[in-house]
Amino acid sequence: MSSPIICLVTADRARAQPTLELIAEAARAGVDLIQIRERGMDDRALSDLTRRAVELTRGTASRIVVNDRADIALAAGASGVHLRANSFDAAPVRALAPGGFLIGRSVHATAEAAATAAAGGCDYLIFGTVFSSMSKPANHPVAGLDALRDVCRSVRLPVLAIGGISLDNAAEVARAGASGIAGISLFERAGAMAATVSALRRVFDT
Repeated sequence: MSSPIICLVTADRARAQPTLELIAEAARAGVDLIQIRERGMDDRALSDLTRRAVELTRGTASRIVVNDRADIALAAGASGVHLRANSFDAAPVRALAPGGFLIGRSVHATAEAAATAAAGGCDYLIFGTVFSSMSKPANHPVAGLDALRDVCRSVRLPVLAIGGISLDNAAEVARAGASGIAGISLFERAGAMAATVSALRRVFDT
């Protein structure tokens, strides 16, 4: 994956149709990764959503990754899995997955990022929460730009920043060394997906 990597996280949307509409809009806008994070769905619903998302994005540059469910990702033909920080190791997934299957992991500290990179098996990391985020409780810890900078310097893997990312602070994220961003609310303004993605790419390109 080439920088900047732009990742949409579907953010536990309970209704399949709005989620699929969001995914279709993201694919049209050229979002690189679409992380399906629907922790409230049962296995059948999540599998069906993933299969439909894969079909929606077929022939586009967007790649579907499933949050922490490698089994569903593989069965549904998704492009990868995104592991939680406290999830299983990447190596067993890598051993079972076909070539080109993406494996990412969430990390929250420099030592954790370095250990994950050293263990091997991952293609990218998502680090956060960088800024205060509407999707987190008010007292949720915020890592800040200095921590993001340290993580980016500590590993050779692409690091995506998450948490409170906006068009106003994306340039700071880029200057800290991130290879891209992952976001939830950043992409939720109706009809603005293409403009948001284009603006983010300009920020990282400059």
